[in-house]
Amino acid sequence: MSIRVVIAEDEAIIRLDLKEILEAEGYDVLGSTGRGDEAVALVRQHHPDLAILDIKMPGMNGLAAAREIVRDQEVAVLILTAFSQRDLVEQARDAGVLAYLVKPFERSDLIPAIEISLARFTELKALESENATLSAEKKGLENALETRRVLDRAKGKLLDSHGMREADAFSFIQKTAMARRVRMSDVAREVIEGSLIP
Repeated sequence: MSIRVVIAEDEAIIRLDLKEILEAEGYDVLGSTGRGDEAVALVRQHHPDLAILDIKMPGMNGLAAAREIVRDQEVAVLILTAFSQRDLVEQARDAGVLAYLVKPFERSDLIPAIEISLARFTELKALESENATLSAEKKGLENALETRRVLDRAKGKLLDSHGMREADAFSFIQKTAMARRVRMSDVAREVIEGSLIP
């Protein structure tokens, strides 16, 4: 199944270029707009996997739209903008944005940024799901942080030692854990120790 995307970019030419690039790469563009408020509506209507938002748009800026989308929907958000000021990057991070790409962009920059944001989103959802079963909030937070650290180390080892992409490394850990009915952190520890090799 192809990745479903909504685009919000106020410059029509860039919006069309984005749509063309994404469709050529096999993504399914469900809708596009030049307004932030319409982007939120499109996401609510279509429930895409990813929303690509510019920051400066009429109706609602991309950061406000990102906050609403992240709060309301299970959607990864990527910011694509001409603005690279540190405060905007920090606001995007605080809004729940998973990737930030500065225009002008190349196809070779866009596709990895999309894949990373989708991989991070999948990881966050998997961790949320795993931690939902923990009884104590404190224990849940401590375990989530430890799991994240262990997962990052294991993914790093799989990237370095086996040439895997980040998304493939995470998928290997997740599928192995599901097949064995154990926690992802247990599988990650085996990868780190070298007792589990893909």
